[in-house]
Amino acid sequence: MGHQDAQDKDRMVSDFSHADPVADQALDWYVRLRDGKPDAATRADFLAWLAEDPRHEEEYRGLQILWNSKPFLNAVKALPVDRSELMRPRRRSWPLRVAALAASVLLAAGIWQYSSLTVAFQADYITATGAQMHIPLPDGSTMLLNTDTAVALDFDAGRRHVRLLQGEAFFDVVHDPAHPFTVSGQYGEVEVLGTAFAVRTGADEDEVVLERGRVQVLCLCDGKDKAVLAPGETVSITASAVSPVHAADPSATLAWREGRIIFENARLGDVLEELRRYHRGAILVADDRVNQMKVTGNYRLDDVEGAVRTLADAAEVGFYRVPGGLIILR
Repeated sequence: MGHQDAQDKDRMVSDFSHADPVADQALDWYVRLRDGKPDAATRADFLAWLAEDPRHEEEYRGLQILWNSKPFLNAVKALPVDRSELMRPRRRSWPLRVAALAASVLLAAGIWQYSSLTVAFQADYITATGAQMHIPLPDGSTMLLNTDTAVALDFDAGRRHVRLLQGEAFFDVVHDPAHPFTVSGQYGEVEVLGTAFAVRTGADEDEVVLERGRVQVLCLCDGKDKAVLAPGETVSITASAVSPVHAADPSATLAWREGRIIFENARLGDVLEELRRYHRGAILVADDRVNQMKVTGNYRLDDVEGAVRTLADAAEVGFYRVPGGLIILR
């Protein structure tokens, strides 16, 4: 691990706040002892903390196993006990491979949610992970924000413009030929006169799905690459182009409006990727063969853990839930 990676890892661990104060203390000690070279005073303080409560030792040991590292071994060298006994797991029942995978996903998938100050300062409305918000707009149109979504509005001087800063939103637009309604994402802009459609923005592309009416989709790259959608069609926009128009099933694609996720003969990996958007923790698959399995279902989005558990049972794979909201399938 490089120096910058180590700093990032320390920052992620130290910034995480656990509901259990003992777990918080263990996390704090983990960061302080990560390099395995505590001075005498630090080591003495650590050993005193261990002696205060048997849970302290167990929480730290569980964290050390979870992150697949060795600060604990180095810090207890002076303890007058059998270290092999000290390191023996007591209540933890996670397989070591699962623990190692947990460590990797905590770093890579971002189990701790950080608020983007840039988005917060720009946004007029923001939804939390797993939440939705119905918003009446000044012109009589309506907007429904999906999970982890932020938007900025501009309805001054006859303008009707919404900027989708992140996430996904559905719009039911009041017809007004004199004042076109526009929605811009990261890479594209949608222009309508009166219609109902959804826009979703991501790291690599924007997606537009039309339920009724008619819209024109422009690439913000140069404004020349464009597409016109009819009901039941979808298109994606990247930093350089608008994709060909494809058929879509709005009743399934937009089922999130009713708090559902619907899929038929879909890759389990794709389904899990969608469910991750509604889960405050992280969902990890240990074996890529599991991702390739085909599944069909209709699940509630307010019970992501239950949906994943049912999918795991259907795929006949193990389901593990690690403290902190991490779910692992293997």
